[in-house]
Amino acid sequence: MEVNNKYIRFDWAVKRMLRDKANFAVLEGLITVLTGEVVKIVELLESEGNQETSTDKFNRVDIKAKNSKGEIIIVEVQLTRQLYFLQRMLYGVSKAITEHIEIGQMYDNVKKVYSINILYFDLGKGSDYLYHGQTVFTGVHTNDHLVVNTKEAEELRMRLPHDIFPEYYIIRVNEFNSVATTPIEEWLDYLKNNRIKDDTSTPGLVEARKKLLYMTMSDKERRAYDAHMDDIMVQNDVLETAKREGRAEGRAEGRAEGEQVKAVAIARNLKSMGISVADIKMATGLSDEDIMNI
Repeated sequence: MEVNNKYIRFDWAVKRMLRDKANFAVLEGLITVLTGEVVKIVELLESEGNQETSTDKFNRVDIKAKNSKGEIIIVEVQLTRQLYFLQRMLYGVSKAITEHIEIGQMYDNVKKVYSINILYFDLGKGSDYLYHGQTVFTGVHTNDHLVVNTKEAEELRMRLPHDIFPEYYIIRVNEFNSVATTPIEEWLDYLKNNRIKDDTSTPGLVEARKKLLYMTMSDKERRAYDAHMDDIMVQNDVLETAKREGRAEGRAEGRAEGEQVKAVAIARNLKSMGISVADIKMATGLSDEDIMNI
């Protein structure tokens, strides 16, 4: 299979390459651009099994990592539509929190979690390609933000709830249609089009230009990658076909419903004129029962 893009798709890189400590800088760059803080990954944690073949959840790849602050970062790439994706996001974060605190530990051991979700399907309404969600407690009457006491390094400090509660990022890749001028736009251009500027200085993409080159893959890796791309093409074709068939079926049902409404209206008029049921049936195609119920 011919691959025109010179860079490997991010979903494949997450699954096969970015789990290598030597390639952490690519993932660190994406998280840095999203959060606005320089991120250093110290280790990858156990995440959901990342299967090796297209039949084993090839549309789902996850990374769970710990940064230098001890915070947990979940990165998930989703290629196909899932109706309950928000619930899955919540479950993934909740699971990460509970997995990293043991019974009997103080609650100050609860880890801050960042959930980064890269979606290649239409999640719903929304005109932006990037959404950020965090927990903020706002006064119902005063509209001020609650600040809470917390103990850090044996000192009592004040913190905002969003410093403690999870944060969520949703990247809607297919909604990106801009010229890449900012770091996040450059990342979106790579995620959607596999393009990276030759002179980029964007964190993560500088490293990606060196580490995610298609031509540097071994023959075995290239064959596996090509098979993955074939799977995606087949999957997209199946989804598009289903969409078209659904639209066609919807139009046909709409026409049928419209004809039914029209027939009922005609039958009602004929019935009010005293026309016999048999004649109305012949004129409209409605059943005896339909006509009697009008």
